[in-house]
This record gives sequence, structure tokens and C-alpha cells, in this order.
Amino acid sequence: MLKIYHLATCTTCQRILKEVPKLKRFELQDIKTQPITPAQVDELKKMAGSYEALFSRVALKYRALGLNTMTLTEKDYRKYILEEYTFLKRPVVVVGDQLFIGNAPKTVKAMVAAAAKG
Repeated sequence: MLKIYHLATCTTCQRILKEVPKLKRFELQDIKTQPITPAQVDELKKMAGSYEALFSRVALKYRALGLNTMTLTEKDYRKYILEEYTFLKRPVVVVGDQLFIGNAPKTVKAMVAAAAKG
């Protein structure tokens, strides 16, 4: 599977998408206009090992909702990712059986290398 979950209005996502070799082979899903489904987030969790790995703590609503003062469970992470698209750390890139989450330079470099091979 070659798939990228991203936010089309996010300049960081736009920059990273430009780095992806053979981008046309990937299925792109803008999580704002085409929300992630429970089945999709559960599949990503299987690959990532936890919902927490998929959760973005830099989302503006993280502090606004007071989540930074709470102890969140895996169930909570899943619920918030499904309720509010900004809680999905992005981009999330699936290259075969490999999963790349977020925009850290090391993650992007590894993703670009995997995409070039895949």
C-alpha cells in the first residue's frame, strides 16, 4: 500500500509531499475533507504500535481542551484523533508495511528513501 494521510492546507505537509519520489503512485487523503475512519486509524495503530504514536501534542486544541493536564489512555487518543483531524500527527505515510509518522527530518528522510524503493 502506498498512502499518505495529510492536511492540504498545512505548509509543512505540502513541503514534504514535494520531496516524495513518484508521488503519483500514492493515494493521498486530505484528512480535513476526507476524515480518517475508525478502521483506518485502527489499521495505523496496528502498524505504529499505539494510538499515542499517531497523536499530535502540538495541535492547538491540545492545550485549549486542557488535554495537556490530563492523563490520556489509548482509548482517549483514538477518540480525539477520530473527533478532530488536527490530532493526527502528520503526515502519516504508508509505504508497504512501513509507517512514517510526522515531520521530523529523520522521519522524512527515511520515508523519502522508502518511497524511492517502493
